[in-house]
Amino acid sequence: MVEEEGIRVVRCGGSELNFRRAVFSADSKYIFCVSGDFIKVYSTATEECVHILQGHRNLVTGIQLNPNNHLQLYSCSVDGTIKLWDYIDGILIKTFRVGCELHALFTLSHAEDSVFVTINKEKPDVFQLASVKLPKSSSQEIEAKELSFVLDYVNQSPKCIAFGNEGEYVAAVRDFYLSVYFFKKKTTTRFTLSSSRNKKHARNNFTCVTCHPKEDCIATGHKDGKIRLWRNFDDEKKYTYTCLHWHHDLVMDLAFSVTGSSLLSGGRESVLVEWREAAEKNKEFLPRLGATIEHISVSPAGDLFCTSHSDNKITIIHRNLEASAVIQGLVKDRSIFTGLMIDPRTKALVLNGKPGHLQFYSLQSDKQLYNLDIIQQEYINDSGLIQIELTKAAFGCYGNWLATVEQRQEKETELELQMKLWMYNKKTQGFVLNTKVNMPHEDHITALCFCNAEKSESSTLVTASKDGHFKVWILTDDSDIYKKAVGWTCDFVGSYHKYQATNCCFSEDGSLLAVSFEEIVTIWDSETWELKCTFCQRAGKIRHLCFGRLTCSKYLLGVTENGILCCWNLLSCALEWSTKLNVRVMEPDPNSENIAAIAQSSVGSDLFVFKPSEPRPLYIQKNICREEVLWGVFVPRDVPESFTSEAYQWLNRSQFYFLTKSQSLLTFSTQSPEEKLTPTSKQLLAEESLPTTPFYFLLGKHRKEQQNDKLNEALENELVQLPLTENIPAISELLRTPAHVLPSASFLCSMFVNSLLLSKETKSAEEHPDDIDMVEEKESDDSDEENNFTEKIQDTNNTDLEEDIIYQLSKSEEKELKKFRKVDYSWIAAL
Repeated sequence: MVEEEGIRVVRCGGSELNFRRAVFSADSKYIFCVSGDFIKVYSTATEECVHILQGHRNLVTGIQLNPNNHLQLYSCSVDGTIKLWDYIDGILIKTFRVGCELHALFTLSHAEDSVFVTINKEKPDVFQLASVKLPKSSSQEIEAKELSFVLDYVNQSPKCIAFGNEGEYVAAVRDFYLSVYFFKKKTTTRFTLSSSRNKKHARNNFTCVTCHPKEDCIATGHKDGKIRLWRNFDDEKKYTYTCLHWHHDLVMDLAFSVTGSSLLSGGRESVLVEWREAAEKNKEFLPRLGATIEHISVSPAGDLFCTSHSDNKITIIHRNLEASAVIQGLVKDRSIFTGLMIDPRTKALVLNGKPGHLQFYSLQSDKQLYNLDIIQQEYINDSGLIQIELTKAAFGCYGNWLATVEQRQEKETELELQMKLWMYNKKTQGFVLNTKVNMPHEDHITALCFCNAEKSESSTLVTASKDGHFKVWILTDDSDIYKKAVGWTCDFVGSYHKYQATNCCFSEDGSLLAVSFEEIVTIWDSETWELKCTFCQRAGKIRHLCFGRLTCSKYLLGVTENGILCCWNLLSCALEWSTKLNVRVMEPDPNSENIAAIAQSSVGSDLFVFKPSEPRPLYIQKNICREEVLWGVFVPRDVPESFTSEAYQWLNRSQFYFLTKSQSLLTFSTQSPEEKLTPTSKQLLAEESLPTTPFYFLLGKHRKEQQNDKLNEALENELVQLPLTENIPAISELLRTPAHVLPSASFLCSMFVNSLLLSKETKSAEEHPDDIDMVEEKESDDSDEENNFTEKIQDTNNTDLEEDIIYQLSKSEEKELKKFRKVDYSWIAAL
């Protein structure tokens, strides 16, 4: 049974991985990134999330390695705290309460007892860089109120502040100003670029700054795409700067390599540029990274780079500018036109992704599975260009078909509309375009739905449009004498008094189709397409429409724009009940009669779970989040829960996910995000924490034998199974170790073959007395053959079986017997 008190609203993914620069561990094995209220720890080799550090109560705004202990990590948050973590074990070590909102975090190696933060003054857009002294104490939570201000009027973004030359100075940029503060001199030097409105200086704004790790050199990025390298900046009159220019738009981020021999830059071109020796002529490029580069990070060891992108993605790059891994989060499109859907095959969350794509997102592992290119055109990143947009999508026939709608409208009279139907191909394990329909309607398509009834003989799709019609599309066989083909054709066109069709949905058994025309709901027979009845609710246009399920299949529910929730009885053709509720999301549970409705209030969003047959809600939770909820979906559980309380039984068979206006994905759960991590990820973290030394191989082998012993005990009454290849240290070392440092092939071959052999001590299945007798007979018949294995006979309490159990020979006794076998006794025959 599940503890009901633990049910709460939790973030289940979708938070921005690109909100701040990612941070590498000292050995480059892990990468840390901010994700909403959490810090996620990923493996750079496998892209798996191995830890989720949770403890902050608000948005995390900065993370940095502890310069005095590379196994620890600092983090700061808007909640006014600085936390110190042990990221290997995922343990919170200390919490420092600063008391004011923190927007960025910086650490220096020589400042052992202090860190630097960006704080907000009384005015909303005025920030200061301050030093916070971290007091030493044995308690886990400590007050850290001792602040000393360093720079005033700085930018909120940490990209606009950088420490240089081992912490001798700090540089900050904002608007047209560059400020450099020298810690030893305690003086500030300021530089101003021209902000005139003429064409030459119109885009001189600073966008980012970084400092050379060993020399007195500051690199700044600008809105016009230029990079300026500042030198001699300790004097306001003798300073010099040189320009590098390749980017056509603003420079999003800059980073020097560890040695300072090269400078990395990125922007909206989705190209990582490496300026070697900071020279214009020595440029290297890594193009086609997929989206705008927002942040660039360099590992302390210097062997890896990483770029954070606007599509919520982190790309890990080798020193030779080759991408090695991609950590893809939930893509944040400008608006989710398609809503939230569930792929019936993979149980993945499906919604708008990259422009013109559908993304399939795994809710269990919190990572993207793959993208499906719908529009199949190259996206041009231009703010003034009107693009083709993916507006609608729906799954049908248990995931065998996918319908999508795309549109482009440059003027009111110039509408380009296209509907595509995709068929799932079992061989390629993906969707293949089957039918393309140009201009299926004369105006925007408002809704589309499949008939997913189990007893449905033919596949049916319905589209509704603002042109006042709904169309029924059926799958037909277009076979000819040469080849077999199926395609979709229009079978019926319906309308109601030239009103705009706004919603459509099928009943559970597929016998009825409900189509809303503004304020009127019409019910149609799906076999004859005859109009059966109408429901008129003069309370505004129908916003949502859905049928009840299972025992409540005789009910139809509708939500109006004026905030009225109505329930109609299809048997009596009358209004069953109605209530005043400003419902923004209404989703039926496919595995029960329950329906979830999220209403918007002045405080936030409220959840109501009810059955159409009962006007009394089963569950109510006020203020599930402060912002508006746009979409919701029920996801069937693989393993049902066992809530005993009537208030929580609606969560037994399905889990409810909802998406907010800021595109945060939330759900109701009893587990924390850390508890949802797979055991494989935890094991990976434990293995990778061991150094690859000769002692590591011995320790790894010893731990492997211990794990095998425990496994044998658990499988005492089961059949012997081969070991999993993913758990063999020999294979993992062979695959992970660079080729140029591997030992000889002969050594690897013997180690690999030995790792595949079964252990002699592995217990076989439980043997019966009859089986033992058979073994004895076989041994007596084949006495001249050598057997290299021994059998363990299990003890039993049955006294009747003890007589049949033979004496077990030891290894020394077996050796003596083998000697006697080899002795020549032929001389006896001559006697």
